[in-house]
Amino acid sequence: MSSELPDAGKTTIEISRERPDTPDALALISELDAVLEPLYPSESRHGFSVAKLLADEVAFFVVRVDGQAAGCGGVKLIGSEYGELKRMYIRPQFRGRRLGEALMEQLAAYTRAHGITLLRLETGIHQHAAIRLYERAGFRRIAPFGPYTSDPLSLCYEKGIGHVMDQ
Repeated sequence: MSSELPDAGKTTIEISRERPDTPDALALISELDAVLEPLYPSESRHGFSVAKLLADEVAFFVVRVDGQAAGCGGVKLIGSEYGELKRMYIRPQFRGRRLGEALMEQLAAYTRAHGITLLRLETGIHQHAAIRLYERAGFRRIAPFGPYTSDPLSLCYEKGIGHVMDQ
């Protein structure tokens, strides 16, 4: 699954599904881990390892701008109940181009294609840019779910995705 999005600056933005153990995906995940490590103790870093992404069959996508890896994200389908966003990251030099929104739409489309109309996510309380992105995209705060119920450094969100992302 791959999609190209036109950009006003004549750049090519591509979002493609790939394994999280490719060189670009590994680099992005490593950068995300380096950002999170000083902010949270290990018990509050809930990002899946590459091995867990693979074992849990998380649908993983990489965003590229003019062929350069700019970000990544995945969605784990939880039965037929919801899809959980995992490992969302946009490199700082690519932020402000709506790549996060485009990636979330790709993840929502994947989730809807599997008959699921609800997305959930967990993010850390210090992830201010991510929190703004999710809230701008229409996610609303919910009570902690799944493994996040006892973590005071976690914020949980959900969004019904129905037939279109902008519900």
